[in-house]
Amino acid sequence: MQGLRVAFGPFVLDPGAGTLLRNAEPVAVGYRALRLLAALVARPGEVLGKAELMDAGWPGMAVEEGNLTVQISQLRKLLGPAADGGEWIATVARVGYRFTGTIDERGGAKRKPLPIPDKPSIAVLPFVNLSNDPEQESFAHGLTEDLITDLSRISGLFVIARNSSFAYKGKVMDVRTIADDLGVRYLLEGSARRVAGRVRITAQLVDTTSGDHLWAERFDRDLEDIFAVQDEVTGKIVQALLGQLRTPPARNRPKNLEAYDLCVRARKLMDDSPQAAQEAHLMLARAISLDPDYAEAYRWLAMNHWMGWVHSGGPTDAGRTAAMELARKAVAIDPNDAGSRWILAYLLAYERNFTEADREFAKAIELDPNEADTWAALSDITILAGRIAEGLEHIGKAFRLNPFPASWYYLTLGQAQYAAGEYEAAVETLRRDETYRTSSRRFLAASLAQLGRLDEARAEAELFLVGNPHFTTRHWAATEPFRDTATLEHFVEGYRKAGLPE
Repeated sequence: MQGLRVAFGPFVLDPGAGTLLRNAEPVAVGYRALRLLAALVARPGEVLGKAELMDAGWPGMAVEEGNLTVQISQLRKLLGPAADGGEWIATVARVGYRFTGTIDERGGAKRKPLPIPDKPSIAVLPFVNLSNDPEQESFAHGLTEDLITDLSRISGLFVIARNSSFAYKGKVMDVRTIADDLGVRYLLEGSARRVAGRVRITAQLVDTTSGDHLWAERFDRDLEDIFAVQDEVTGKIVQALLGQLRTPPARNRPKNLEAYDLCVRARKLMDDSPQAAQEAHLMLARAISLDPDYAEAYRWLAMNHWMGWVHSGGPTDAGRTAAMELARKAVAIDPNDAGSRWILAYLLAYERNFTEADREFAKAIELDPNEADTWAALSDITILAGRIAEGLEHIGKAFRLNPFPASWYYLTLGQAQYAAGEYEAAVETLRRDETYRTSSRRFLAASLAQLGRLDEARAEAELFLVGNPHFTTRHWAATEPFRDTATLEHFVEGYRKAGLPE
């Protein structure tokens, strides 16, 4: 269905553009609901299981089944009855849901393929869990993410970030279409089965230009050998793409598999609600208690404290101290982990320790030039330093490595566009459903105000304050890591015009 608009009854759905029209008029449909509707209409008449739909609506995330029920209920209300008086979406008891309408596929503008980099480019698609136990899904997730991380550290490769790879979880699509979407030549596909202390992993490397399998292998090992298998798979892929057997610098590996599972589950919750962040906090604390030398758990817990700052409206002294200690601990345990380095760099910038922050960002990029999150975080800090063109370049690199990113990338892009005076572009970015209703709304309000659309700006400011009732421009200006007075004054001017509190 990629690149096609789908018509049913009075509706036209364009999954690529993220729009739903009723009698040519836009329908206000949420991001999750639209993803669910797209999955259902892609296979009309077929029963889609609840697990498959949850993967479509919340890719790479662990959510309660009740979320699916709520979204389906809202979709039914939004669509109303079909022409025959029945429902567009039928419930199949204890199994899932089925789209009952007749669809008409209409040609639509295809997503423009991204240019192929001048170095071997690869995306690792989510490994399929072949175990009968759905609890093992996190194991397959962790395997996929670890392979992405290992390949990303090879400087001779261009590697797509995990968010974008997991956008294809549970989807049956032509490899050429996926490669065009992501702008890569090679795809790694595979499956994992973990049972009774043993693990079976299959993997195959596909050249999407020819459809040829460059390499394929099956591994049957004891579970404790899982990280050795990951290293072996990485080495074989690098050999196939670069012509020589190479492995990245040694990584800090967990010594306790329960700690590993907890960390995999927790990192899927990092960008979700405050409640999910609290759940992640407990999981990561437990992982550290099980494995006190597990660097990744420390760095994610540091970021979890940072997300706590975001959700609560600003850092507390205790939270800042804890986050810094955890980030420094992660780097001390594993100096070769780019993820730990950029998180430490970001926190250092908020402490106004700019010299050390710049040094840590540079080291993170040296260790892993494919780490999209590093480029996105660096863009944020660079914009606040007044280097606007450089900041726009950094967020552009982040989106190229991660074409389907987390919501905070759009916040960072919108902030950069505002700083550059590109207010129309900022409004378009910040009204995307991926980031709308988050704290990015303050930048949307400021952008609208600078365009003279004051009624819209004040409405957005009021909506922002519903979720951030204690926000003041003065406190924000004092706590953000600005290094350039003119840039700071530009943001403050927009906030004041939008009516945000002084």
